[in-house]
Amino acid sequence: MARLRRAIKAMVLLIGNYPPDRLQSMQRFATMMLEGLTAAGVPAELIQPQPFFGRFRYAGRSVAKWLAYIDKFVLFPLQLRRRLKAPAALVHICDHSNAMYAKQIHGVPVVTTCHDLLAVRGALGEQTDCPASLTGKWLQRWIVAGLRAATTVACVSKTTLDDARRLVAREDGTPKLELIELGLSYPYRRLPADEARARLARISALSPDMPFVLHVGSNLRRKNREGVLRIFAGCKEQWNGLLVFAGEPLSETLRSLGRQLGVLDRVVEVPDAASGVLEALYNCATALLFPSRFEGFGWPIIEAQACGCPVICSDRAPMTDVAGSAGLTHDVEDEAGFAADLLRLVNPAARELWSTKALENAKRFSTAAMIAKYCELYRSLAPV
Repeated sequence: MARLRRAIKAMVLLIGNYPPDRLQSMQRFATMMLEGLTAAGVPAELIQPQPFFGRFRYAGRSVAKWLAYIDKFVLFPLQLRRRLKAPAALVHICDHSNAMYAKQIHGVPVVTTCHDLLAVRGALGEQTDCPASLTGKWLQRWIVAGLRAATTVACVSKTTLDDARRLVAREDGTPKLELIELGLSYPYRRLPADEARARLARISALSPDMPFVLHVGSNLRRKNREGVLRIFAGCKEQWNGLLVFAGEPLSETLRSLGRQLGVLDRVVEVPDAASGVLEALYNCATALLFPSRFEGFGWPIIEAQACGCPVICSDRAPMTDVAGSAGLTHDVEDEAGFAADLLRLVNPAARELWSTKALENAKRFSTAAMIAKYCELYRSLAPV
C-alpha cells in the first residue's frame, strides 16, 4: 500500500450513480470504494450526477426520465470536465452503466467496474430477463462503446469477465480486462443470538420464536421472487415458518400470487432494510433462498454466508462460483428441490453444518483484498 501512495501523486476520482435512480447496490459499491481507499491512505473523491431537471417529478414518469437524462448526460459531463481541470491520477467509473463518461475523459487512465452485462445481452436479443426498448438498445450500445473507451475494465465475476471478452474486448486486446471479485459492502458477521434478536425486535411481525426463510433482492423478473413464493408454498404444510422479503416491497402481482398460493399471511416485508437489520436477518434466518435466474455476482450470497446463514441458490454461474461448496444449489426450475433443502435445514444440526461451511467460504471475499487489488491496478496505470 505504501508503494501505491508513492506511485499515485494525485487524486483518484470515483464516479458514482445518479441518486434518484436508487440503485442501492451501486451506491454501496461507490461508497465502499471511497471508504476503502481513504482507509488505505489513498486520496480519493467521489462525484456523481446531481438532480436538477430531474427534481421536477410532477412532470410524469416518462417526462421525468428524460429530464433525468439531461442531468446525467448533458449537465454532468460539464461538471466532470470542470473537475478534471484539477490534477487527477486516474478516474474510476464505479458502475458500467455510466461507462459512456469514459469518452469525456482525456489524458488520464480510466478504470470501469463492470458488474454485469445482462442488459447489454438483453439488448442483443439474448435471454437474460432484461428486454430492451428501442431507446434501451441505443443506450446499451452507448455503454459498450464507453466500456471500450476505458483503459481497464474490472469485472466482478468470472461470468461477467467471460461476457466482457465476448462483447466488449477488441481484437487488439483493448480495453484490458481484469477480474476483481467483490468484497462485502458492510462488515457482516455472526452475531450473538441475543444481539441479533434484539435488532429485530422492532419488526412486530417477527417473533423471537418464529423461524423464517429470507429472500433479499428486488422485483426484477431475473430475481425470481415468484419462484420464492412457490418454493415456500411447497413447504407450508410441513413447516410453520415465515417468509421474509428484504429489499424492494412486493409488487401487487407478487402479493396476488402469494394470496393464490395461500401463503400471503405468512409473508413479512422488510423494505429498505438498513445494514444492521439485514445482518440480524441473515443471522436469524433458517436459510437465504436465492433462486435467481441471472446475476452479475450475487452479493446477498456472501452477505448471508458471512453471517453463518446457509444459502440455497440456483446452480448457475456466477452464483455457483460465489457460493462455492457451501451452497445448496438447484436448477432454477427445480422448485421441489429448493423446498426439500429448505426443509432439511429446519433441522438444527443440518443448519449448523451448512452454517460452518458458509462461514468458511465467505472468507474468500475480503473487502480489504478487493481494495488492495484495485490499488495494485491503479499503481500499474498511474504515473510515477
